Amino acid sequence: MIQDLINKGLTLSQHTIFKRFLGRAGGLVSKPVKLGMLLTTAYGKLVDVESNQSGFEQVKGVMQTFIRLVKAYINGSYREVSNKSLLAGVAVLLYLVTPLDVIPDFIPVLGFLDDISLMAWFIDSFQKEIANFKNWETNQNFEPTMGTL
Repeated sequence: MIQDLINKGLTLSQHTIFKRFLGRAGGLVSKPVKLGMLLTTAYGKLVDVESNQSGFEQVKGVMQTFIRLVKAYINGSYREVSNKSLLAGVAVLLYLVTPLDVIPDFIPVLGFLDDISLMAWFIDSFQKEIANFKNWETNQNFEPTMGTL
């Protein structure tokens, strides 16, 4: 099942609409305040979604880790991430918080399936970057809380 989500996410990552989000992500990376607002909105959307599926919980946890990575990037404490990974992840967050995407979020179940698929693709494609950040967090004795973005 997770491989199906990854494959669907790969397809979505090549869609014209997602490519627009990549362009917008490039503009946001240089604007910490706007990027911080995006992180807050994306985090709120991730914690508001209810699911009993363990796969979803894994995706949600990794995306929350990515949000912390971007926060650390903004404040300058972590810069060991490629531009490609940063832009793709920010584009996924933009896609996540935008209700009108390939499958609009107001369509029950299906509306969130494309969001989950795109997150699964991102996680699969950029596992090494996320793992490196988690190792960095561990070495920093960092408590992963999202209270202040």
